[in-house]
Amino acid sequence: MSRYPSLQIHPGRGLGFLILGASLHDILTRLKAQPHLYPTIDVSYFPAQPLLAPVVLDLPANGFRLRFDGPDQRLRLIEILDFGKTRLSYKNIDLVKLPEETPVLSPQPGCPSQHGPAFRHVYNRLMGPTFPGEYLPPQDATNSDTGLYILSYPGIAFTFPLQHTAWSPSADFVSLLSSSAAASAKSLAIFNGNSWHEARQTLFVQPCLNPRSLALSMKGKEHQPDEVDLANVCGGGVVELVRRSSAPFRVILGETTPQDLVAELGPPDAIYRKNDHRLSIHKTRRRKQRASHGSYGASPARSEDLFDTDHSSAHTTTDDSDVEDNIEQREDDQGQPAAKCFYNYFHHGFDVFISYPSNPSPPFPHSRSSAHPPTAPKAMDHLVATKILLHGNVPGSYPFNRYRRSRWVIDAETSGSFDGLDSETSFSTLSEKLRNVWKGNYASEEAEKATQNAIFLDRDWGDSPGSSYEVLEGWEDSEPAQKKESSARQGSGSGTTQIFGFPGMLFEVLKNDTVSCLTIY
Repeated sequence: MSRYPSLQIHPGRGLGFLILGASLHDILTRLKAQPHLYPTIDVSYFPAQPLLAPVVLDLPANGFRLRFDGPDQRLRLIEILDFGKTRLSYKNIDLVKLPEETPVLSPQPGCPSQHGPAFRHVYNRLMGPTFPGEYLPPQDATNSDTGLYILSYPGIAFTFPLQHTAWSPSADFVSLLSSSAAASAKSLAIFNGNSWHEARQTLFVQPCLNPRSLALSMKGKEHQPDEVDLANVCGGGVVELVRRSSAPFRVILGETTPQDLVAELGPPDAIYRKNDHRLSIHKTRRRKQRASHGSYGASPARSEDLFDTDHSSAHTTTDDSDVEDNIEQREDDQGQPAAKCFYNYFHHGFDVFISYPSNPSPPFPHSRSSAHPPTAPKAMDHLVATKILLHGNVPGSYPFNRYRRSRWVIDAETSGSFDGLDSETSFSTLSEKLRNVWKGNYASEEAEKATQNAIFLDRDWGDSPGSSYEVLEGWEDSEPAQKKESSARQGSGSGTTQIFGFPGMLFEVLKNDTVSCLTIY
C-alpha cells in the first residue's frame, strides 16, 4: 500500500481538502490532526507586524507550501515545490508516476527534488492548449544561464526551467518548451484568477469565492451555521455580527439568551465552566472604589469584567466540555448557583460569556444610541450573554490556532477622524483615538489616566492551559518571536500580554502592539 498522501488538483479551487479561501485555523487544525501524513509544519510570519504580512505554512515532508493573507488569514496560494512527495492527480490522471512504496515521510535536507511533469504531458494529456505564458530571465545574482517560463491556465500555472540562450520573444512557445532546452516543471501554483500574471497583482486582497469553513465548502454535508465575516462593535453592549450570506445578528449583552445564540450561530464547539476565583480579592477592592466614586464612568473597566475574562476561554480545549457534569456547584455573591460559563465558538473566532444580567456598559459619546439611556438589567432569574471575546489568532501568541481569526471594527459613530478603529490597527493608535472618543466623559481625571495603566498577564506559567493565568507586577523582556517556528513549538515563550480597559471594552495586547483579544462587556 502506498504511503504517499493522495490529493486531487482543482484549478482555481484548491488541492484536495486544501480549499482556497479557507481559514488558517481550519487548514492548520486539519493538517495537525494527521501527523502520520503531515509530520512537519513550519509556520512563518513577520513578528513585528503579524497581521499585515502573509502567513506561510511550509510542509517540507510533503513538498508543498501554503500562503495566507495576514489580515483575514485565508488561503490564497498553493505551491507545489517537490512533485515526488505527494501523489498529485488531475481528473484521475497522475501528474508524475511515483513508485508504489516509499519510505516513511520525513524531511530530507539536501535530497534533490523529484522532477515534475514534462511540458508535453501537461499540454497534451492534462490541461490542453492555452495562451503564451511569461518568461522570466535569470537574475544576475544567481550566476545562472537558466530562466523560467510560466505557463498559465485559469486557476493554475506551471513553471518550466528554460535555457536563456534558447529564448526568443518571436519563438513558438510550444516548440520551445518541447525542445531539449526546456526541463520538466519545477513548480506548480494553484490560485484564484484567469492567469498567474493577472492574479498575482491582487492575490492577497481580492475577495474570496469560497467560505472560510472547510465544512461549508464540502458538498453533501448537513446544514452548517453561516460564518461570521465581521463583528461590528456598536457600543452600549451591542455587537452586530455580519455574516457571509445571512442577515446580521445583533448580540445585545444583557438581553440575548443562550437559546438565541444556538439558533443563530449553532451549538457551541465547547462549554467552559467558570470556576476560578483566585483573583476575587481584586473584585472586592474595585467594588469599594466604585462605591466611593458613585459613577459608572469613574472606572474605564470594571475589575470583575476584567477577571471574568480571565481568559479562561483561551485556556479551553474541547476536553473541557467532557467534565461539565462533574463541575462542583458554587455560590456566587448573590447566593445563586454558579451557572456562569463560556460558549466557545472556535470556528467563529469568539467566546460568549453566559451569566446573570448586570448593568450595561455606556454607549459611545455622541453616538445615536447615547441619546437613549441604557436599559436596566433584566430579572436575575435567567441567563443571558454578558460578554463576548473576539480572538485575533495572532501568529506567535500563546493561544494561536485555538480559534479562527475574528475581525472587528469599532463603530463609534463619530467624525471621520476616528476611522480605522479595527482589528488590524495597532493598539497605540487605537488607544489614542479611543481616549479622544471618551475625552471629557470620565468621572474624574484619575479615571481617565487609568486607561493608560495596564495589568500584566503571563499564560506560560503552569502545567496546563487552565492553570496558566497569573498577574505580574512588572514587565520582563523575553526573546523576540522567531519568524519561523515548528508546529511542535508554537505558543512557547509568548504568553506575556497586557490588558488595557476602556468603558465597555478590554484589550489584550502583545509586545508587538498587536491586539490579541477584544472583550466587549
